[in-house]
Amino acid sequence: MKFAQRTLLVVGLALWFCLAIAEPAWAQCAMCRGSVQNAVFSRGLNLGVLVLLTPPIAIFCSIFIVAYRHRKGGANDESKE
Repeated sequence: MKFAQRTLLVVGLALWFCLAIAEPAWAQCAMCRGSVQNAVFSRGLNLGVLVLLTPPIAIFCSIFIVAYRHRKGGANDESKE
């Protein structure tokens, strides 16, 4: 097994293990949950928090992908020309 495949397998198993033992989590702090616990719109608040979390995650993932593709710097650009 190659190093990259082994690393991907270890990371995947670690992620699966973390998700398997995690308790259900809600996208609210304790104060927000306490103030809307019995309210009808608590599900909407959860959804709103998750929607607001989406752009920062997308930006982070985009930066990570660009950095990963260009991890060797300009060496790949010179070899293509």
